[in-house]
Amino acid sequence: MSDDLQPKLFRLGEKALVLDCASLSGSSNKLEIQRQIWHIGDQCRASGDFDDIVPGNNNLTFFFKDSKKIPFWSNQINTLWTHEPVQDKPGKLIQIPVQYGGEYGPDLNAVAEYHKLTPQEVIAIHTSTQYNVLFLGFQPGFPYLDGLDKRLFTPRLATPRLSIPAGSVGIGGEQTGIYPAQSPGGWQIIGRSALALFDSASESGALLAPGDRVQFVSVLSISEQSILDPSILSESIPDSPSSQTATSKQAKGSHKESSR
Repeated sequence: MSDDLQPKLFRLGEKALVLDCASLSGSSNKLEIQRQIWHIGDQCRASGDFDDIVPGNNNLTFFFKDSKKIPFWSNQINTLWTHEPVQDKPGKLIQIPVQYGGEYGPDLNAVAEYHKLTPQEVIAIHTSTQYNVLFLGFQPGFPYLDGLDKRLFTPRLATPRLSIPAGSVGIGGEQTGIYPAQSPGGWQIIGRSALALFDSASESGALLAPGDRVQFVSVLSISEQSILDPSILSESIPDSPSSQTATSKQAKGSHKESSR
């Protein structure tokens, strides 16, 4: 990143700093900004000076163990942003099996009608993309995904539902995502997966992490799903078209054995 593309850095309470990159969104690629955010977060975690470092949408929040370290890191973070090259963060490719339509995707037909497509065309477009996980938020393990095809940009429901089942896959505006847990919500629900995105008993908690990639895979039955082999969930998969993924023989309702 060049000097004229410098994010803002401000205090948050007594022991936190926020790196705010919102002003850069018009001049830089969204994924490029997020990659720089991930890289700086990784660089700073290694110091041991932080209780936590949390990436968000165009921002990175640093929670310090000792507030006396803030002046030093204010300068260091600005230096890292200016002089560190954008890093292509290697992540996992996670295939998420989804049963589209019917009782599991009550809004699929409405989304199709809105775009003058058939339900099958909506499914084909939705499953044709590898989405980038920008950050996690809203719920534990909820991935904010980048890459939804413009042909599927769909307004949220005028009246949000009071309860959306865990595993529901939806479209809200320019984003698509999957609910890790039951929740109210206003997204258009087009399908559901049995894959657990969050497990409090596992070491990592969340199945996905910033920098990972997600591809939705259409299956005929939610009870007959195949998922990415848990034994390779910790491996980095390059962005090569020849990247291979393995599938397990059985769908798992939990990923306790697939901790990253």
